[in-house]
Amino acid sequence: MDSDANGPAILAAVQRGLPSLVLQFGVSVALLVIGVGIYMSITGFRERELVRRGNVAAGIVLAGAIVSLAIPLAALLATTGFVLDIIVWGVVALIIQLVTLGVISRLLRGFSSMIEAGNVAAATTLAAAQIAVALLNAAALIPA
Repeated sequence: MDSDANGPAILAAVQRGLPSLVLQFGVSVALLVIGVGIYMSITGFRERELVRRGNVAAGIVLAGAIVSLAIPLAALLATTGFVLDIIVWGVVALIIQLVTLGVISRLLRGFSSMIEAGNVAAATTLAAAQIAVALLNAAALIPA
C-alpha cells in the first residue's frame, strides 16, 4: 500500500480534529490557571514570593496544588469530547481540590506559618493529601 495515498486522509483527519483538540486543551489550561490562581489567593501565604526566596516547603505545596488540580482535568480530557462537560465537571473537580486545602489546613493548625518557616513535613503532607484526593476525584469523573 502506498503511504502517499494515506496523506490526504490523514490531513483531513487532522483538520477535523485539531480545532476540537485545541479548544478542549485551551479550556483545560484555562481552568488550571484559574484554579491555581484561586488556590494562591486563598492560602495564608504568598507562594510565589516564598518560592523566589528558596522556600522548599512553599515550592512543594505549590507543585502539589498544580499537579492535584491538573489530574482531574486530565481525566476529563481523556474521557469526554464535550467542552461543556470539561467546563462543568472541571469546575466541580477544582472545587473539590480547593475544599481539600481547607480541610487539611484545619487539621494542620498553623499551616501557613509552618510553610512560611519552611516546614517540609507539613508541605509534603498537604501535597500528598491533595494528590490523593485528585486521583480519587479523577477516578470518580471517569464514566463507567
